[in-house]
Amino acid sequence: MTFLLVSLIGIALVFDFLNGLHDAANSIATIVSTRVLSPRYAVAWAAFFNFIAFAVFGLHVASTIGTGIISPGAISDQVIFGALMGAIVWNIVTWLAGIPSSSSHALIGGLVGAGVCKAGWNVVQWAGLGKTVAAIVLSPATGFVLALVLVLMVSWMFVRATPLKVDKIFRHVQFVSASAYSLGHGGNDAQKTMGIIAALLFAHGMSGGSFHVPFWVVLSCQAAMALGTLFGGWRIVRTMGSRITRLSPMQGVCAETAGSLTLFAATWMGIPVSTTHTITGAIIGVGAARRVSAVRWIVAKDIVVAWVVTMPAAGLIAAGFYFLAGLFGVS
Repeated sequence: MTFLLVSLIGIALVFDFLNGLHDAANSIATIVSTRVLSPRYAVAWAAFFNFIAFAVFGLHVASTIGTGIISPGAISDQVIFGALMGAIVWNIVTWLAGIPSSSSHALIGGLVGAGVCKAGWNVVQWAGLGKTVAAIVLSPATGFVLALVLVLMVSWMFVRATPLKVDKIFRHVQFVSASAYSLGHGGNDAQKTMGIIAALLFAHGMSGGSFHVPFWVVLSCQAAMALGTLFGGWRIVRTMGSRITRLSPMQGVCAETAGSLTLFAATWMGIPVSTTHTITGAIIGVGAARRVSAVRWIVAKDIVVAWVVTMPAAGLIAAGFYFLAGLFGVS
């Protein structure tokens, strides 16, 4: 491998680490806000399930990122550098601001921004990009509806139980639902970086003539994401776990279960969805099931604005880094 290729793989793993750092809140916000686990143990719990996700899911999302967003023929060192830096800068900005934006959509926006700079709009794979854009609406909507239905079902099932008994039961159940959500998070999000690295290797002729994800790439990406999750994203945990709505253990289980089901389905279909969008929709769903006023809609509105802005903002930043790389002779 050349020094430039190794450096780009390193940058990709930095993005993966930041993805875990930025999105740790998605996995642990509910279980921390319900005080079932302390933040220290919650991140370790989530990191473990982030790492083992590769043993459960296929690599369909990695294929979508590597070949389904922009034409594989347009992939170059300059394009990948621009895309990664666009996503990294946007992640850092939103992390510092405590805004739960989407690392996934930042990366996809970066790919499109840098790819268009190289070869124009014809390089965009509209079918793959269309699925991703549709998921901006569908994943939180699905999480919202599933969480709402689950809360209503569970409330009916335990209508005669005392609040203390319900709380005790769901404090134990939440270990399972939080594990499932962390598994879904690791399965969908880590594959995006796998797709980037695999596309790089393919562009350098190191994939044997066909696109595939080597096992060492799988392990590296899962490990980088798990390590990022260990460091946590406490600003975003507060937003996700308490500023949108207050959660009980039963509501936390319903939100995590709804989010898990959404992520599992999307990952098996190869759709790179936002774990941030998914769990936010689910948390709003459980809050709305209690009463509409239980949701702090101003906070939710600010989050939605960040969702809309993420892809174009990351794309513009990526375009800037694409041209900057060109000035230094990267092509």
